[in-house]
Amino acid sequence: MTEAAEKTVSFRAWVAVIGGLFGCFMAGMNVHVTSAALPEIEGSLGATFEEGSWISTAYLVAEIVMIPLTAWLVQVFSLRRVMLVGSFVFLVASIACSWAPNLEVMIIIRVVQGAAGAVLIPLSFQLIITELPPSKIAMGMALFALSNSVAQAAGPSIGGWLTDAYSWRWIFYLQLAPGILLLLAVAWSIDAKPMQLSLLKRGDWGGIIAMIVGLGGLQIVLEEGGRKDWFGSDFIVWMSLIAGIALVYFVWSQLYGSRSFINLRLLKSYNFGVASAAMFIFGGATFGLVFLVPNYLSQLQGYNAREIGISLIAYGMVQLVLAPFMPRLMKWLNPKFMVASGFFIMALGCYLGAHLDVDSAANVIIPSTVVRGIGQPLIMVALSVLAVSGLAKDEAGSASALFSMLRNLGGAVGTAGLTQIVAMRERFHSERVGESITLFSPSLQERLRASMEDSEAFIFNQLLPAQQQVLEGLIHTVRREAYLMAYSDAFYVSCIALILCGVAALALRQQAKN
Repeated sequence: MTEAAEKTVSFRAWVAVIGGLFGCFMAGMNVHVTSAALPEIEGSLGATFEEGSWISTAYLVAEIVMIPLTAWLVQVFSLRRVMLVGSFVFLVASIACSWAPNLEVMIIIRVVQGAAGAVLIPLSFQLIITELPPSKIAMGMALFALSNSVAQAAGPSIGGWLTDAYSWRWIFYLQLAPGILLLLAVAWSIDAKPMQLSLLKRGDWGGIIAMIVGLGGLQIVLEEGGRKDWFGSDFIVWMSLIAGIALVYFVWSQLYGSRSFINLRLLKSYNFGVASAAMFIFGGATFGLVFLVPNYLSQLQGYNAREIGISLIAYGMVQLVLAPFMPRLMKWLNPKFMVASGFFIMALGCYLGAHLDVDSAANVIIPSTVVRGIGQPLIMVALSVLAVSGLAKDEAGSASALFSMLRNLGGAVGTAGLTQIVAMRERFHSERVGESITLFSPSLQERLRASMEDSEAFIFNQLLPAQQQVLEGLIHTVRREAYLMAYSDAFYVSCIALILCGVAALALRQQAKN
């Protein structure tokens, strides 16, 4: 390809790329628009904090299962059909989410929505690699990051406003406008190709079933383990065993099978392997904290959906401002130092959020999220470019599917893991704080005595309620302090993981060599 031809990109190619970015925007909006409203959804559907995490993780697990199949589905049905069907089903499922009567139905619809939307992210990534010349890929990745940033900036604020003004059920209608634009862009810009239905007969159905069972079982273990005493439960033991066997077979079938549907050997490529591991951690920290922060503000600071949305606006806005500058920044700086800097900056944001007390509301959360938001574009753009450096165009399908799958798998694991950390550490801190408070401790005796002295009468039926109120207030205070420490622990864990990723990023190569 000549230099002139490389710099020339047809209008139709740009429409295809930008249309794909609308799909990426829809998927990002779907996660972030629910974040501000999540406490309201949990309350409306009768879900606890831990059960409510399934509203996010059910969607992510369905995405994780379907993303690796995207490249194979494109071979069978063509890229145009896969994107059109995926977009249409995603829109229908979004409307159905707004009608969900209970948690169980919501989770089922979220699975359908996640499965349909799963194709949109890797195919958006794939269109950037295949439709744009190498000189424009950095710009394409910046647009990819920008679409996520717009979703993160607009999602929480609009979702919070709609929830506060009308109902959380209205937030799912926000998918309609970008979804229609995506359908129109794909229908006009991407050529129809004949289907190859014969590939269905030669499909690796054993590997597909093993992947579904393995990844689904792994997520069930992560979500339910804390509630069922982990390996003290026969259910968790058997589910872990089944998931482990299925995942081993899935990996073996893709590495050595003759009908593999995704090229796991790409992970042997040095840059792609290291970048994929870093993206897994990045997804875990990003999605996990997007779930935790709204719950923290609602549970411990009493924020409503609108206030949560306002608190999260800055998180997306700073990314929206920075993303367009990333391609030019990559010309001035070594991309691997950009990635490492991004991880260290995100770690700093987590550290700022790890010192929580009763007064830690927006005054702590907004600076923490802004700092994390500064680091994210540095990672998203530069890491994506370094990951695909040295890969052939015909490997774009598997590369985009793997990269997206690991990001979302990290998100599902991170959401479930951080949720369990908060739940487990709350119990731990409650026990430790409670050990120092007994009926015979001088401080408690003093508070009970004060309640007696404040009572106008000392008859038994008046004294007992006064003492009971003191004890209930004390229990509430202990749990509140325990939750503050538990949320701080979750931020610390994320901080350490991101620092390790920053160190690993320094090992990336400027020009990839397999």
